[in-house]
Amino acid sequence: MAKSDIEIAREASLKPITEIADKLGIPASALLPYGHDKGKITLDYIRSLESKKDGKLILVTAISPTPAGEGKTTTTVGLGDGLNSIGKNAVMCLREPSLGPCFGMKGGAAGGGYAQVVPMEDINLHFTGDFHAIGAAHNLLSALIDNHVHWENKSGLDPRRITWKRVMDMNDRTLRDIIIGLGGPGNGTPRQSGFDITVASEIMAIFCLATDLDDLNRRISNIVIGYTRDLKPVYARDVNAPGAMTVLLKDAFMPNLVQTLENNPAFIHGGPFANIAHGCNSVIATKTALKLADYVVTEAGFGADLGAEKFFDIKCRKAGLHPDAVVLVATARALKMHGGVAKDTLTSENIEAISKGCENLGKHIRNLSQFGVPVTVAINRFSADTDAELMTIEKYCTNLGVKVFDCNHWGEGSAGVQELAHHVAAVADSGQAQFHTLYDDNMTLWDKARHIARTLYGADDLIADKKVRNQFAKFEAEGYGHFPVCMAKTQYSFSTDPALLGAPRGHEVPVREIRLSAGAEFVVVVCGDIMTMPGLPRLPSANSIRLNDKGQVEGLF
Repeated sequence: MAKSDIEIAREASLKPITEIADKLGIPASALLPYGHDKGKITLDYIRSLESKKDGKLILVTAISPTPAGEGKTTTTVGLGDGLNSIGKNAVMCLREPSLGPCFGMKGGAAGGGYAQVVPMEDINLHFTGDFHAIGAAHNLLSALIDNHVHWENKSGLDPRRITWKRVMDMNDRTLRDIIIGLGGPGNGTPRQSGFDITVASEIMAIFCLATDLDDLNRRISNIVIGYTRDLKPVYARDVNAPGAMTVLLKDAFMPNLVQTLENNPAFIHGGPFANIAHGCNSVIATKTALKLADYVVTEAGFGADLGAEKFFDIKCRKAGLHPDAVVLVATARALKMHGGVAKDTLTSENIEAISKGCENLGKHIRNLSQFGVPVTVAINRFSADTDAELMTIEKYCTNLGVKVFDCNHWGEGSAGVQELAHHVAAVADSGQAQFHTLYDDNMTLWDKARHIARTLYGADDLIADKKVRNQFAKFEAEGYGHFPVCMAKTQYSFSTDPALLGAPRGHEVPVREIRLSAGAEFVVVVCGDIMTMPGLPRLPSANSIRLNDKGQVEGLF
């Protein structure tokens, strides 16, 4: 019987975090250890690296996710280990997991099998407290807003038009819409509000896009918290919030250093949602890694239509990053689901379903090619996959002029991914990449969103009622037209219908609303039904999580 992820992780021989830092040339004075196997890199040291040459940036993305699993994080870790195993100096950059999915349905997010980052229990739970700090900073602003209204309200903020909610890092559907301030004048002004999950907070997006503490403070100052009666925006700076919020975030803002099962360095920092936000780890962690390593392997959330597009059009645009290679992860299991096979029959060979499901893979390949970065396909192999199925995928990719590699990093660690590592390193070093974003800053917000829908989603058009169209125009008039758009839609389909798998064409993308993230400096275009506060499933993972007789966590993975 195969060992579980947590069993494999517990057998790992972890090195002191000081040794991992030493691999990257980070001096002990620049490392703030959190126990023996986690640490933060000081901002003063990061500033001292500015003149160093950047390494090569490799993005790992995936086909549209299915319940069968794709293994994007596992492949990111495996590829990083693979690069190190062939003599390259490589670092991985990942997002921090949210407690909500860990106790809900998804489980952990630290890789799997023999391609994991450790200590996985810490990473998946409280880690170094970054998410708690982000939640505290967000809720401090919430408290300051209500306190401002309670006393003199010098800004003229209309309590009916406050747009800033509260957050918590847990799935709790009952808090989506609530009434606050009940109980009389001493308890504030009664109004409708609600909670989002912490990873959907604009503070999380700002945290991951800011380049330093001054930039963090500036972006927080620009957050629009609501409007006056005559619809003039009110900002976080109007309630004197940015200074105290930045203080709460100053330690969290330092990137976290951990290691893989093979004792290679990995930065894990920040974790915005990939459907409601931009789904990438922090800019400061990625930029720091590029100064310390020859190759940096990072990931973007969900499928390439969401995560990779936002990585390119938001993160790279804003941070001045220039990716050198893309790895697109697919599994035979997931392709069979896109080909119409039910989840409980995935272990049976089905060449016809693979062939049909490859339409989803092909659409992602064509989409990625539009950004000018060379694409390689990695098949994350499962034990039930047959040679005939994998040959079908390989033939399909070859016909598109794309190299494909059969990878078994889950079962073999770096040894199972070395062929991919050699190829990706060669591609990154070749100078083939001619990166460019999908659209220009000077396009209108509507045209940016429509261009994404038509070009990447295969849609005929973007549609919205007059009220939503007017909101696009309003943000343009207020000076936000140069912002990139952050498309919020289901991750399971190119369309807004999660049941429409494969590569649908000719559909329409309805825009339900748009939201301004003035601090993060993008406009969120909400398409279809998107939850910013998820609920727990009928049988949440939390039901099985406990401490065993040895005091070890059971049931989390």
